Amino acid sequence: MNTSVDSTPALIEATYKKMDANIAIIKKRLGRGLTYGEKILYGHLDNAEDAELEAGKSYVKTRPDRIALQDATAQMAVLQFMLAEKDEAAVPVTIHCDHLIRAHKGAKSDLNTARTENKEVYDFLSSASQRYGFGCWMPGAGIIHQVVIEQYGFPGLMMLGTDSHTPHAGGLGAFASGVGGADAVDVMVGLPWEVLHPKFVGVHLSGELQGWAAPKDVILKVLGMLTCSGGTNRVFEYFGSGAATISCTGKATICNMGAELGATTSTFPYDEHMKSFLQACNRSDVADMADKYSHLLHADDEVLANPENYFDEVIEIDLSSLEPHLVGPHSPDRASTVANMAAYVKDGDHPDNVTYALIGSCTNSSYEDMGRVAAMAEQIKAKGAKLKIPLLVTPGSEQVRSTIERDGQLAKLEAIGATVLANACGPCIGQWNREGIEEGFRNSIVTSYNRNFPKRNDGNSGTSGFIASPETCLAYAMTGSFSTNPFTTEYAAADGSTFTLTPPGKVDEVPAAGLVLDTTGFLAPIADNSAITVQVSPDSERLAILTPFPAWDGKDFMGLHLLLKAKGKCTTDHISPAGPWLRYRGHLNNISDNMFSGAVNAFSDEVGKAKNQISGETQGFNEIARAYSAAGENWLAVGDVNYGEGSSREHAAMSPRHMGGKAVITRSFARIHETNLKKQGVLPLTFANPADYDLVLEADTVDLLGIVDIAPASVVTGVFHHGDGTVSEVELRHSLNAEQIGWFKAGSALNFLRG
Repeated sequence: MNTSVDSTPALIEATYKKMDANIAIIKKRLGRGLTYGEKILYGHLDNAEDAELEAGKSYVKTRPDRIALQDATAQMAVLQFMLAEKDEAAVPVTIHCDHLIRAHKGAKSDLNTARTENKEVYDFLSSASQRYGFGCWMPGAGIIHQVVIEQYGFPGLMMLGTDSHTPHAGGLGAFASGVGGADAVDVMVGLPWEVLHPKFVGVHLSGELQGWAAPKDVILKVLGMLTCSGGTNRVFEYFGSGAATISCTGKATICNMGAELGATTSTFPYDEHMKSFLQACNRSDVADMADKYSHLLHADDEVLANPENYFDEVIEIDLSSLEPHLVGPHSPDRASTVANMAAYVKDGDHPDNVTYALIGSCTNSSYEDMGRVAAMAEQIKAKGAKLKIPLLVTPGSEQVRSTIERDGQLAKLEAIGATVLANACGPCIGQWNREGIEEGFRNSIVTSYNRNFPKRNDGNSGTSGFIASPETCLAYAMTGSFSTNPFTTEYAAADGSTFTLTPPGKVDEVPAAGLVLDTTGFLAPIADNSAITVQVSPDSERLAILTPFPAWDGKDFMGLHLLLKAKGKCTTDHISPAGPWLRYRGHLNNISDNMFSGAVNAFSDEVGKAKNQISGETQGFNEIARAYSAAGENWLAVGDVNYGEGSSREHAAMSPRHMGGKAVITRSFARIHETNLKKQGVLPLTFANPADYDLVLEADTVDLLGIVDIAPASVVTGVFHHGDGTVSEVELRHSLNAEQIGWFKAGSALNFLRG
């Protein structure tokens, strides 16, 4: 058992040797070459000799190399790990304090505020890290995904993270997947990670990005093509001559937003860009190890020669003809080119007024990103021009921030009025204290972030969020409007002349002198942790020790109240919003007061409210659920397509379980959320006939029959008793395998683990 938080060459070589052995077994079994993603997946199999390998049907058990936790989700993950009664983790674990810092006045002030406001949470996470041998990156050190690739990532790594954008590490050749805390805890206690065998999608990139096109535009293009559910249970593997032209951190941007496709993960093969990045991070020894085992770190030649024979689907993108894109509002798959944006906004009746430009977040906060917008800022300053709207900039880590300060990019951005925020998630996760805005004010913002669900960034229902590259965001800061193309607009210079912006062209991907190495804020494990006590105050409103959920009583579910029939998109932001609710992420009962507060009631179009079938009152979903529980009654929820899209936050599964929810029935689930429901003992079901969603009526009570005989691929019958005395009977399906049925019967996966 090794609790080192370092990705040392010795640990990496052990990983490569295990991959080599497993891959040899799999190639003999399958009699064919492998894609790169398959090499990592199969290379980490727990049972390569006899694992079932049918994509889309088999569940495979793997042995990830490490776990990364961000502070908002780490709280519940650590609380669950404590229930497992282990003294240390079976794999290296790090915690990253990046989500709870509110953006307001600037980095220094905001960090000081965060350290005061969140002291008890930081004390809990740091003391738990010391107690159990985790590494802990304290506030200001950086955003989890940027810190991971700088400090720990390596080509061929398999990693789980309790953040949906964990696939960012695919830019460094990793198989990195976002999961709920319970999945992470399984690995932390020494169990394998079980996942549905994904299908593999090959994205063949040719050509080279030109003009204003950026790596961000690659994934925005793919999102426009496939939508937010187009990646469910699929791995996206980028390859081709075009892939070899994109920087390591540019690749990471593309992989990061694979989460918006619903993908299991995304990755690129090892190349010279990754090697240069590792060298800039003072990790040349890791690059040398990757060179030694390079045969493991790319697809086999026969795959590249005939990719259509190996991938479930092959997508072709010519980078040379790719145009700058934006996606939005309210969903990251509503795509438009910049050239068509004026018509897109007009036709969709979206707000034309752009009020803020925000650059950074885990998705676009690298040295190269900062260098490209700094080159634009230099042009703007040289002409004496002014931005029309405020510009907020978030570096990805303290190493990036220190380096752009040393190399001059930071000063160039500040010279045009940019406010540099803390090295944290900030407005991307709703941690933005945006002043001077009234609820409902219609406006648009442009961000280089990854999500743009309603109210996500600033809490205002009238804000339309559009996602674009950092360069496109800064260009729109010059216009403050979508009605004109910012790349062709003539701007007024201070001397009375006019000018257009010039693309920044090639800038350094990594600093010539290397990153400023900085581990300030890193709390390393200690040798003797026996005297450490995890700090949780018994009267805290933010933290509460967990108690196990009750086991299933062995009976069918009868007379369940219909609490919610959700209309349209119902993401984890709708089920368990972030923003101000982040403060309760370690207190299950308190955070459950936000349950379904963003969900749209299909019967009334009201948000967050429904009719209490006991009292007849219209109340918040959380109030109704508590009333049903107090009366000794239980409930279920019904959702539409891709229910649970978005964040990995398991609170969206734990709160319904805590509040008396027994099942969720949908037309389809997002991967992470369906797994989270299974882990917490909530029964996830889908309509065998998706049209049966329309049979669900207000005031229904529901019987779920066949649970007593539940088995893999068995059918559950839903009997919907309507208010008028009629009944609708529908066929429901589940995807639980034998072990997952064991979780359900035990009351949760953690109960099953504890026996």
